[in-house]
Amino acid sequence: MTTELATIQTALYAPDANPARVYIASLDSARSRATMLGALSAIAAAYTGVEPPKGEDAQWALIDTCQWGALRFQHTAAIRTYLAENCGAPTANQRLSALRGTLRAAWRLGYMTADEYQMAVDLETVKAEIPDAAAGRALTMGEIMALVCSCADGTKRGGRDAAILAVAYSCGLRRAEIVNLDLSHYDNGTLTVTGKRNKTRTVPIGNGARTALEDWLSIRGADAGPLFWHVKKGDVPVNRRLTAQAIYKIMAERATSAGVKEFSPHDMRRTFAGDLLDAGADIVTVQKMMGHASVTTTGRYDRRGERAKQDAAKRLHFPYQGR
Repeated sequence: MTTELATIQTALYAPDANPARVYIASLDSARSRATMLGALSAIAAAYTGVEPPKGEDAQWALIDTCQWGALRFQHTAAIRTYLAENCGAPTANQRLSALRGTLRAAWRLGYMTADEYQMAVDLETVKAEIPDAAAGRALTMGEIMALVCSCADGTKRGGRDAAILAVAYSCGLRRAEIVNLDLSHYDNGTLTVTGKRNKTRTVPIGNGARTALEDWLSIRGADAGPLFWHVKKGDVPVNRRLTAQAIYKIMAERATSAGVKEFSPHDMRRTFAGDLLDAGADIVTVQKMMGHASVTTTGRYDRRGERAKQDAAKRLHFPYQGR
């Protein structure tokens, strides 16, 4: 890839005229800005034949060496091919999204014509050979019961962990969504969740899951702040937000104590979707509850397969009686 970029590797942009910097500055959250900075620096590293830089300052320095406004279709097509061959589909498509955003900024800054921009961004999405959601596993109801029983130890930590399992399974939340919940996000059986791209959705929580959450709230108290707290040694809750890694560790520890085969937090989300679809929930409703932008993504969690097709076919009646 270094050959294709040889003519565009000398960048002399002012900071406020660098398309990559302009694009990143337009993003509406620090997390998105950090993610897309990493994506663009990875593209620049691959294209210039250097090691991907570590640290934000080094990433900024690298994207400043690329003359993004000089990229044309032959360059972006080579980038897409490289990403498709060397990255998983989600990573490749995330980086392509960052590239498209940078090219849009380059067009608006006058570095390319509308036709040049349209051709440069006319890139197919990288498709996974196996749907990403097929990885991992679904938990059985027996395993979920064992996990819940492992929390029934009379401790405050157990109460917290049961509530975390409740929102993971019964609401299908990502672990980042769980840790970002505040007490103010819960109201009378409904959680207000902020997901990817800062999109907000409401998710109901009922039955035993609601009971588990409200039992934790009786332990936690009414202080403002994160919904789920750290619990220190001595079983003392502390008003401090958990990390996404802490959620992973909590579930791993509960799996060990319950004698349940290892699973990831995302497996809870996968189980949530599969169980709802198995129970006859409409896939569009499940999509909204999961916060997916496309029902196609939700469909990857559908484990009903041929059985669902056979059941659906039986619902149609062709009025032919036979001879």
